[in-house]
Amino acid sequence: MDWKEVLRRRLATPNNGPNKKKSEQELKDEEMDLFTKYYSKWKGGRKNTNEFYKTIPRFYYRLPAEDEVLLQKLREESRAVFLQRKSRELLDNEELQNLWFLLDKHQTPPMIGEEAMINYENFLKVGEKAGPKCKQFFTAKVFAKLLHTDSYGRISIMQFFNYVMRKVWLHQTRIGLSLYDVAGQGYLRESDLENYILELIPTLPQLDGLEKSFYSFYVCTAVRKFFFFLDPLRTGKIKIQDILACSFLDDLLELRDEELSKESQETNWFSAPSALRVYGQYLNLDKDHNGMLSKEELSRYGTATMTNVFLDRVFQECLTYDGEMDYKTYLDFVLALENRKEPAALQYIFKLLDIENKGYLNVFSLNYFFRAIQELMKIHGQDPVSFQDVKDEIFDMVKPKDPLKISLQDLINSNQGDTVTTILIDLNGFWTYENREALVANDNENSADLDDT
Repeated sequence: MDWKEVLRRRLATPNNGPNKKKSEQELKDEEMDLFTKYYSKWKGGRKNTNEFYKTIPRFYYRLPAEDEVLLQKLREESRAVFLQRKSRELLDNEELQNLWFLLDKHQTPPMIGEEAMINYENFLKVGEKAGPKCKQFFTAKVFAKLLHTDSYGRISIMQFFNYVMRKVWLHQTRIGLSLYDVAGQGYLRESDLENYILELIPTLPQLDGLEKSFYSFYVCTAVRKFFFFLDPLRTGKIKIQDILACSFLDDLLELRDEELSKESQETNWFSAPSALRVYGQYLNLDKDHNGMLSKEELSRYGTATMTNVFLDRVFQECLTYDGEMDYKTYLDFVLALENRKEPAALQYIFKLLDIENKGYLNVFSLNYFFRAIQELMKIHGQDPVSFQDVKDEIFDMVKPKDPLKISLQDLINSNQGDTVTTILIDLNGFWTYENREALVANDNENSADLDDT
């Protein structure tokens, strides 16, 4: 008989015992007991399809609470031992030199120009002689990954060695970053990354000229770029994997090169000239020297042609202190305006343009911001441009899925986000866009004149 039917009949049977009628709670308890009994009986009759379910290893370990000092200490020590062991597994400089010697010794002729090559047979021979630490690199998968168009089926020795160096560097850097991961959860908080960069400064020759009094501002400037782009939800922490996957750490460690060109330094956010430029701009804007920027002071940023409407939104949405902006908030502002093609920067600006918090820009939003551009044009003696024409151009550029509204994703997908945002917030940017054809013609004429001379 079905256990459900038995349970239903049992519950339907009246209580004819000497006791009074059972209470509602007692009936519920009896129902649960019967259900447990018959369900266990029914389940026990089923044949288990997987005999290995009892051998599943434990995969969840509770993190020790703050008051469990001994467990906390044990966890920290075990992590330190683990990282040390991982560090010892990496190739050191002597082992890398030995690997290069073996690769050079087993190169397979003919050379391509000055580039030495190696075939798969010799590749495996080097793998056997290089030692156990190198075993992970000498696989068919790695060889196939580096195999391109060589008619002899060989790979470049230099490319392979660079691949090994890159892998070793990534593991070294991951271990180095993990030492600052106080929580031990695979991410760094802002204070963790600040400590990492502060201790990294003495190892970067390009930062030798920085005064120690500027270190705190440099660290703040450097850390802000990581968090602006890698922490879009503003959780206050970044995955170590994301730090390794992006190019920011490469840019930072590029400062180890003592012969880094002036052009490279100017384009590198982490260089001393770049950090001093950004901080210098902040000090120049701070006319009352109180260490903070008011809306009026920020209005002088760049070409001083941003609209008041946009600046109002900046101070409404961004973190301020008594209506003024600190250096950290200013850095977010600068990173957004200097990287308008990047999704994180567009997300920052889009939030300011979305005055109704609807998740999209409609005709009302566009008109709200462009009206301020029109007013500035009148002040500067320029003939205002029709909003209808600008609105049509914006929708033609973006081509949103919904013809009446523009989402952030539409803006990113269009690859025109930087142009659209510039048109709406900056008079100088709008003028440059509006006169783009004339400017191109002038550039061509100037180029022709230079060629003639």
